[in-house]
Amino acid sequence: MIVPAYLSYYVLPGAIGTIAAILFGLRSALRNAGWTTHDRTVTVGAAAITVIGWFLLAIALASADAYRAAADRIPTIQYGILVPVLIGGLLIWRSPRVARIIDAVPQHWLVGVQLYRALGVIFLILYAAGKMPGLFAWPAGLGDVLAGVFAPVVAIAYLRGPRENADLVCAWNLFGIADLVVAVTTGFLTSPSAFQLFAFDLPNELVSRFPLVLIPVFLVPVSLLLHLASLAKLRRSALRDNHRRETARAPA
Repeated sequence: MIVPAYLSYYVLPGAIGTIAAILFGLRSALRNAGWTTHDRTVTVGAAAITVIGWFLLAIALASADAYRAAADRIPTIQYGILVPVLIGGLLIWRSPRVARIIDAVPQHWLVGVQLYRALGVIFLILYAAGKMPGLFAWPAGLGDVLAGVFAPVVAIAYLRGPRENADLVCAWNLFGIADLVVAVTTGFLTSPSAFQLFAFDLPNELVSRFPLVLIPVFLVPVSLLLHLASLAKLRRSALRDNHRRETARAPA
């Protein structure tokens, strides 16, 4: 299948804009949290090197067709998704430095920045153009659009009432994670490979081709890690609140 030329003008600027928003937001959050100039510079610099390096590596691998699906090949796209998620997830839950960064970043920003998820509307556009199977495009596209559109709504609600809307943030995170799991699963089952089960009349080839493959191997892991960071922050906030209540009830 011929890759539409307009995808490069859609996916690449979208991904670059997402990176810029994340790094700019991180820098602002650390400044507002009172971090020293040295600590801010080192942390933002390390984050920039990590994220931009990851993005460039994803581009290089995608351009070399490292993730391209074929009926006679074992799929490789799962490695591009799972490896960064496992590494990032481990750091979120186990690294004291990453925990300090998450504590400094406001919860409403962790949620609101995922407005970029609305870029998933491209799957519906490709379905309408007859270039993508509906079994993948509808759940992936619609789920991403809903997660992205509601991201700023949930963020504002939490900003106005953190305690009252903590459950709303949790529900949005779970929905966002479920959307990504469904998208990855349907993408896997509709793409050409030894494990393809559906969409034989219109295989999901584009999702494994450059530049669209940057969505599953870069933007999907970024989104999952932001969800995990948000949930980790909710958990830590709840633990601190419980500790304060227990301390207040303790006899003098």
